[in-house]
Amino acid sequence: RLGIAPTRNGARQLVSHKHITVNGKVSNIPSFLLKAGDIVGVREKSKSLEVVLNSLETVRYSHSSWLEWDQDQLAGKFLNVPEREDIPENIKEQLIVELYSK
Repeated sequence: RLGIAPTRNGARQLVSHKHITVNGKVSNIPSFLLKAGDIVGVREKSKSLEVVLNSLETVRYSHSSWLEWDQDQLAGKFLNVPEREDIPENIKEQLIVELYSK
């Protein structure tokens, strides 16, 4: 969502390889739950990674109401948990419920 990686899978890999920080601490858990006010950034040593630089040049940051991006710091702030109507993806929640209820 912030544009640090070109895809969701790419973002998971950046987190797994410890290139991302949450509140200044390195995180390697892609499923880490953020709280309102948390700062997600690129680790200082990782700011020169080609994949990060290319992503930030080519990916257009989606101005989500729950995210705030600081290009100078290469960090974003998680403002609040989005409401369902704020999420643009066409997700069929009923299919997810059916999958996990088996």
